Amino acid sequence: MKTPAYKSKKYFIHFIFSMLVLAAMLCKPNLQAAAEPAVSFDAEKGTWHGFDRYDFIMDADTLVITPFKSPQGEGDGVKPPADGQRRCIVVVPKQAAPGNPWSWRGCYWDHQPQTEIELLKHGFCVAYISADATLKPDKRWDAWYEFLTGKHGLSSKPAFIGMSRGGEYAYTWATAHPDKVACIYADNTGCNGGVMAGLAGLAANDVPLLHVCGSIDPILGKNSLVIESIYQQFGGRISTMIKEGRGHHPHSLRDPRIIADFIEHSVNETKKLPPVFAGNKFRRNSYYSIAGIYQNYPSEGTYITCRGPLFTECYDRYEVEFPGVSAFTTIIVPKKAAPGNPWVFRANFVNRDAVLDQALLAKGFHIVTGAVPFDADGPQLEQWNTIYKQLTDHGFSKKPVMEGDGGAAGEAYAWAIANPGKVSCIYAENPVMHSNMAKIQPLEDLAPLAKAGVPLLHVCGGLDPWLTNNTSVVGKKYKELDGKIQIIINKDEGHYLLTAPDPKPVVDFIIANTAF
Repeated sequence: MKTPAYKSKKYFIHFIFSMLVLAAMLCKPNLQAAAEPAVSFDAEKGTWHGFDRYDFIMDADTLVITPFKSPQGEGDGVKPPADGQRRCIVVVPKQAAPGNPWSWRGCYWDHQPQTEIELLKHGFCVAYISADATLKPDKRWDAWYEFLTGKHGLSSKPAFIGMSRGGEYAYTWATAHPDKVACIYADNTGCNGGVMAGLAGLAANDVPLLHVCGSIDPILGKNSLVIESIYQQFGGRISTMIKEGRGHHPHSLRDPRIIADFIEHSVNETKKLPPVFAGNKFRRNSYYSIAGIYQNYPSEGTYITCRGPLFTECYDRYEVEFPGVSAFTTIIVPKKAAPGNPWVFRANFVNRDAVLDQALLAKGFHIVTGAVPFDADGPQLEQWNTIYKQLTDHGFSKKPVMEGDGGAAGEAYAWAIANPGKVSCIYAENPVMHSNMAKIQPLEDLAPLAKAGVPLLHVCGGLDPWLTNNTSVVGKKYKELDGKIQIIINKDEGHYLLTAPDPKPVVDFIIANTAF
């Protein structure tokens, strides 16, 4: 039988070639259109590092913005404005990224511009308005923002770039408009009291921050480290890069890609849907380790200490108000829950140096801090039972891991003793076996745990003053009850361990006693 023409090899090759030619013809007009800038400005076109630049003048009193011709000899820079005026500049990319993103420099136009040049290559516009020691953010900045966003369609959330005083000015405008900011990159940043007071608003709006600093910059401890500490406490995301041996200058990084990537990623973030268990009353913030990574950056000619969400895993942390519970419950969510949705139930705040909880989050555990009411001396059994039911009704494991250090360990024990069949295991670090929740103190009521076969693990400092009358007593009594207990003693440590315990033995213990 003769092979039909459409099945022959020659016909097939001809068909594919024809389709490719047709596709190229159809795509050509679209490619040409896409190459056009997403925004256009009615002003004389100049150049800035190979990109189209448009200059404007703003009347400082009327706020009217009109086109302006950059004076001869100005080059890529900008000269101070005349009295009563503000110089305004916008540079456009060859091809705009979706949403028309843009960066806003707070001061010192064209100083160390490598990040903006990289952003232009990625489809960002770059903007500036005159700023110096006397020209601070005010209604003129608001007018420039409205001109770019309202009249010309740039994104409603610019990314700020601020060096030294420019960082202070970026923060000044951003803290006054926290819902209109995509992110802030501040370099050896200046600061003021108003900025410090406004950081809560930025954190509440989940604005990511990146600081690049010199380790011997005289204002590092005065500004950047203070902002970092405050922002972390508010649950905001802040990453820091501290250049070894560098002072206030040079600003930025020779290779700006990590900065540009931070900005691009921040701009493109989408709002996350809250987990079902959070219900209708919650506040979301971020949890991450503050441990630094000291690594070589050959392009910078030095080592840089890096810490924060850019360099470590960052988790969503929810403060949830459950019905029938008179205080909030804090839940840190892993990137991907392990099979069976295992979780840790504890009584005290999870600090950013909690290496064990971070290791468990990486393994897919949720970390839950049970509510401690403001009108009571400690956790309430009935309310913790409500929290347990709320979470298990939403798929959490029926047998959480009980965890606590110091006085919080006693509360973990108390709930476990009241619910021995609902506990997989207990981990305690330098425990103080006292509980405001329990009617009978945990030291005198270990039998329910032993009977239920709940394994225990204590990690203690050999110099901890509570060791003899707490952990040693628990160990003796639990063995007499035929219970399983393991005790790890760090010989030269006290109650507050100088070094974080190695999480591996504890993680291994917890996983071995958790049903996956």
